[in-house]
Amino acid sequence: MTLLLPPDDAGIARAAELLAGGELVAFPTETVYGLGGDARSDLAVAGIFAAKGRPSFNPLIVHLPDLAAAERIAQVGDRARRLAMAFWPGPLTLVLPLREGAGISPLVTAGLPTVAIRVPAHPLAQRLLRAFGGPVAAPSANPSGRVSPSRADHVLEGLSGRIAAVLDGGPCAVGLESTIVQTDPAAVLLRPGGVPVEALETALGAPLATAGTAGRPTSPGQLASHYAPRACLRLDATEARPGEVLVGFGPVRGRLSLSESGDLTEAAARLFHLMREADRLAGPDGRIAFAPVPDSGLGRAINDRLRRAAAPRG
Repeated sequence: MTLLLPPDDAGIARAAELLAGGELVAFPTETVYGLGGDARSDLAVAGIFAAKGRPSFNPLIVHLPDLAAAERIAQVGDRARRLAMAFWPGPLTLVLPLREGAGISPLVTAGLPTVAIRVPAHPLAQRLLRAFGGPVAAPSANPSGRVSPSRADHVLEGLSGRIAAVLDGGPCAVGLESTIVQTDPAAVLLRPGGVPVEALETALGAPLATAGTAGRPTSPGQLASHYAPRACLRLDATEARPGEVLVGFGPVRGRLSLSESGDLTEAAARLFHLMREADRLAGPDGRIAFAPVPDSGLGRAINDRLRRAAAPRG
């Protein structure tokens, strides 16, 4: 049963307690309601994908209370700082280089070296973030492909029974997702949203490039070969060949296992970590084999990442 929490001290304390326990809590921002989970927890983040029925491990936005918190997990360059000073807190997401040792689950970043960060202006979001005291990964709180929720009852319509709680802050003021900008090595608009492009360009003192005009992929997952370890991958393996490290799933036993019980949420949570561990075990000239994973639910996302990792490399 999904709890509907009031926007008072007790409701905020309960929401923060649930987040600390690895549960999922929807909360209001000035744009839309976000589906929050501890951005440091693989299982919590995998739970976000499962609850939404999200078809692939697209990077998630990390919500933080202020610029100082952002600087602890990301490198904030001059352009990013200029935008942050002008528009944070507010409906602007900045894609920034991730600091080594930041502690963010690789599921949040989809294994990329960047992290998307937003400092929301909604007072209830701010109070929750400060009560929780850690980074909160939060895409919109709706089933994947559905209309984004701007009221608590919208969240319950789509996610009741799938998440622990909704912190009810009334209707969202903006109702449109945040603008997303990547600032390094150039300032690129990845998604229009709550902050107008003209205002961003005024703050930067220069025009923004748009995705597809900056001479390189500007949104995650555009490359056919992606998320790839050093070792070559073989998929749908039921046993290891000589020289291979087999990563099992369910009844297929391997040196490592995504989930011995065949649980897709556990497999999603372990995917990036086990890819790295298998790569380490395989060595520079080794090979990795992955057992078959059902192509349904989170399995579609897992298989998408495995196919990209196994794709021929240029």
